[in-house]
Amino acid sequence: MKAVLLEGFGGAEVLKVGEVDKPTPKENEVLVKVMATSINRPDLVQREGKYPPPPGDSEILGLEVSGIIEALGPNVAGWKVGDRVMSLVGGGGYAEYAVAYANHLMPIPESMTFEEAACVCESYITAFLNIFMLGEFKDGQTAILHGGGGGVNTAGIQLCRALAPTSRLIVTASPEKMERVKAVGADLLINFRETPDFSEIVKEYTSKKGVDLVLDHIGAKYLAPNMNSLAYKGKLVIIGVTSGIKAELNLALMMVKRQQIIGSVLRSRPVSEKGEIVAEFTRRALPKFADRTIIPIIEKVFTIDQVADAHLMMEEDKHFGKIVLKIGA
Repeated sequence: MKAVLLEGFGGAEVLKVGEVDKPTPKENEVLVKVMATSINRPDLVQREGKYPPPPGDSEILGLEVSGIIEALGPNVAGWKVGDRVMSLVGGGGYAEYAVAYANHLMPIPESMTFEEAACVCESYITAFLNIFMLGEFKDGQTAILHGGGGGVNTAGIQLCRALAPTSRLIVTASPEKMERVKAVGADLLINFRETPDFSEIVKEYTSKKGVDLVLDHIGAKYLAPNMNSLAYKGKLVIIGVTSGIKAELNLALMMVKRQQIIGSVLRSRPVSEKGEIVAEFTRRALPKFADRTIIPIIEKVFTIDQVADAHLMMEEDKHFGKIVLKIGA
């Protein structure tokens, strides 16, 4: 089968399309004929040699797929060959065929294209897990979502608008993306280049109460303003550390305000735990995709042979929403 391979680690130039053996589904797995996948930030980090796949998962890049079930492994129930599905995968998405655990599959609603479905599993499930399951975000509350215009950020805004419609969303973004972020559903935009310490703006906007939740992928640089922006019993969920891993924390203030800091990753979670997350997402969020309340935002669809260009678009931060890689015809 055709797949994107790495000729060593490094920049986008190490990405090459070649031939490898088609995988075989094991117990509780299915083989998916991949129609599309998407580019995610961890793919770039893995390409650089800094984010190896979990033991036993494919070395091929790609954390999500949409496609058609080609074959069933032993003990798979509830699915059949020919079903349209989308799924998280531990690796292997940049290929014509990929294996996925049966309990990580979701049916693709009839209203969705394969390209749209390829956007759902990594970004939207990540946003849902951290905002609603771990962050326990509720309607009427206020949140800060960092990284306006990225895949997880736009997914988070859309999910909040659909599942918590009266919530208030503060989003940090670059000036060139602020207008589009506003259109997706942000209530207050903060230009992070002009205002790296956003806490005073947040306090003014919330009448000094602070926010109930912060979803952050920046890490060290934002720890202090994040904590200063949190309300009593507020939660900071950290899903990335692009600015570094070490920062000072005022433990006494955190204790007095009974705040929580939660670290979270999705890829390395146990298979059963990811299955539980997928099941909850299927129950609460997937109907919003089926009725088109939520429509994935796609910046551009590339072919598998254009994979290097797709990576460069993400590296240069020229995208808004998702970048899709079309695999099947």
